[in-house]
Amino acid sequence: MNVKNTGLIGGALLCLALASAATAEDLRHQLVADVSAERIEADIRKLVGFGTRHTLSDTESDTRGIGAARRWIADEYQRISRECGGCLEVITVSGVVSGEDRIPEPTEVVSVVAIQRGTLDPDRMVMMSGDIDSRVSDSMDSTSDSPGANDNASGMAGAIEAARVLSKHKFAGTIVYAGLSGEEQGLFGGRFVAEHALKEGWRIKAVLNNDMIGNITGINGVTDNTTARVFSEGTRYVETEEEARIRRYSGGEVDSPSRNIARYVDRMADEFVPNLDVMMIYRLDRFGRGGHHRPFNEAGIPGVRIMETNEHYNRQHQTLRSEGGIEYGDVIDGVNFDYARKMTALNIVSLAGMASAPPFPANVTIEGAVQPSTTLSWTLPEGKAAENLAGYKVYWRLTTDAQWTWSRDVGLVDTYTLENVVIDNYLFGVASVSNEGYESPVVFPGPTGSFGE
Repeated sequence: MNVKNTGLIGGALLCLALASAATAEDLRHQLVADVSAERIEADIRKLVGFGTRHTLSDTESDTRGIGAARRWIADEYQRISRECGGCLEVITVSGVVSGEDRIPEPTEVVSVVAIQRGTLDPDRMVMMSGDIDSRVSDSMDSTSDSPGANDNASGMAGAIEAARVLSKHKFAGTIVYAGLSGEEQGLFGGRFVAEHALKEGWRIKAVLNNDMIGNITGINGVTDNTTARVFSEGTRYVETEEEARIRRYSGGEVDSPSRNIARYVDRMADEFVPNLDVMMIYRLDRFGRGGHHRPFNEAGIPGVRIMETNEHYNRQHQTLRSEGGIEYGDVIDGVNFDYARKMTALNIVSLAGMASAPPFPANVTIEGAVQPSTTLSWTLPEGKAAENLAGYKVYWRLTTDAQWTWSRDVGLVDTYTLENVVIDNYLFGVASVSNEGYESPVVFPGPTGSFGE
């Protein structure tokens, strides 16, 4: 199949598409403007006010401990849902952990998840996550005050604010706002939510894990509120031996779905978030450290970590104290709320764009060996999920370039040939485009870049 619009009809559709694209751009600028630093600050202060949110802390108190914190988060999601006419389904996902270094006794790890169902393709999801729990120097100390203001009340407050802003609008796909527990004790909350997602048939296309999005002054002496880091895995963790063989000969070491989510987020920053530039880090996470996107990657679900650029280690995993004139501890004074607002806005426009896009291109293949031109093909989706599909855009770049450089709108087709663009010299991909001008992330051909069906 190779469908084309021609003549006056095609011209009219092009004008309509351009007008819709302008409207989509205006909406995303408005979404950025709607994010409130004051609301984020209030939420961070509320979470800090629970004293400690350690995974092994009190679960019965209404004012202190992890139990009080997660119940407040659930209540806040429910309040947001009431304001949008019940648009959020608020659930908890839990599992019992025991016999682990940091959870030796049976402990229920409970995450709070709010789901905003899409209008056309409700099982296709994008997720923003933050962590509920906190810790001090001793990972087993569940009673000392552990404010966790930046790590990670900032990310959790960002997920709540995203729900406030985005719940006022409708999207083709589903958006999930997750508060994950057990991160500091071994990434257990993310593991349980990933398992739940697979069991329930959720087609999660992207996880934006926000872990520390409020600090602008690093221990390196740098103060910077204009950059963010996005960490992403290279080859997929679940890659099979045969898929690795294909990748060896066709490339794609830096074109996993997670890498192309990172490129998408980078593009959203450039287009919609003033004074914020993304540094794409080609690495799963920081050296010797982990985040809650990892269990999703390990379940075959694409995900990235979004965080501040300059960390201050005196404010991470530290018991509150003063030593040698140095203050230690993750307290509220270490959070820049306007920076947290920008980072939250980055998530919001990325979620809105991906959720508003049509089904991501599936079964993308590429041909062109010993030929002057390159041909890309994919499968056209059918049914209600594809009602907002306007067409596709083909992308390519030099193999040494970090970001997609060239693109071409190719219309509502399932194959396209780039004449006199030699396959050996570039990397290629395809994005779907909605009637309103929203695009999916670019999908690299073959299993290496596949986002699944």
